[in-house]
Amino acid sequence: MKRFIYLAVLAALVIAGVVALWRNAPGPAAVSSGKLRVTASFYPMYYFASMVGGPYADVTDITPAGAEPHDYEPTPQDIVRIETSDILVLNGNLLEPWGDRVAAELVGTPVRVIVAGQGLADEKLTENGASVTDPHIWLDPVLAKQEVQRIADGFVAADPAHGAAYQANAKMVENALDTLDRKFQAGLNSCARTDFVTSHAAFGYLASQYGLNQIAITGVSPDQEPSTQALAALTQLVKQNNIRYIFFERLISPKLADTLAQETGAQTLVLDPIEGLTASDLAQGKDYVTQMEMNLQNLRLALSCR
Repeated sequence: MKRFIYLAVLAALVIAGVVALWRNAPGPAAVSSGKLRVTASFYPMYYFASMVGGPYADVTDITPAGAEPHDYEPTPQDIVRIETSDILVLNGNLLEPWGDRVAAELVGTPVRVIVAGQGLADEKLTENGASVTDPHIWLDPVLAKQEVQRIADGFVAADPAHGAAYQANAKMVENALDTLDRKFQAGLNSCARTDFVTSHAAFGYLASQYGLNQIAITGVSPDQEPSTQALAALTQLVKQNNIRYIFFERLISPKLADTLAQETGAQTLVLDPIEGLTASDLAQGKDYVTQMEMNLQNLRLALSCR
């Protein structure tokens, strides 16, 4: 029995030592010396950080391609990567369910936390009887510009030697967002409809910016299930207003959108919250800008815009 206890204690000590070495080992991002090691929480933050960082930053997206960030929890390897980074980029506003907890654990460490959406989220929704804040700021190009500038400011503070490059890169991204904004303004200023139905309430900021009205099947979290009464009321609304398209998303099941379309005689169409791109999307060169342009094209079709 004593021998068994001795072996068990020895094994525990060995495991603890291995874990400690693993946690203190530099992550893959540290291989390129001289570059900022940046961990981004999900695709839009990864895209903005990569564009701002350019050749001076190694940026890693810890949410796997095609995964839904509302539900994703970092793995132990992800946590090690975050802890060995120079910067962690979050959207904030509870988009990352783990974000506040991890940010609190990083207080007092060398890791700089950039919450790109801090103070920008002001859209409120009722979900399960409670008021919640909509975190989908990046879908409004005007607000996305502010997120990009927050990221650039954080990069400059962490690496002043390349500050001018970070700010120049940020300016290029902001110019692209200005172009997107102009396209949305021009493309949506003469439409027969302003109401659009989408699978989850991700497009409130975009709708507010361009004078549209989002009608969501579910709330801010895409896994919320609407009640039978709510779905029946929405079915009636779609029929009464002769809404011809129900938007769905690629990263979550289209079941609810399909059901509503079948009940009302409408068609389904993609409206992408750009919470993550699949490996196939990335291989085809798709990015934040191309997906926003696709969203505009599909909105124009659904809203009968001239």
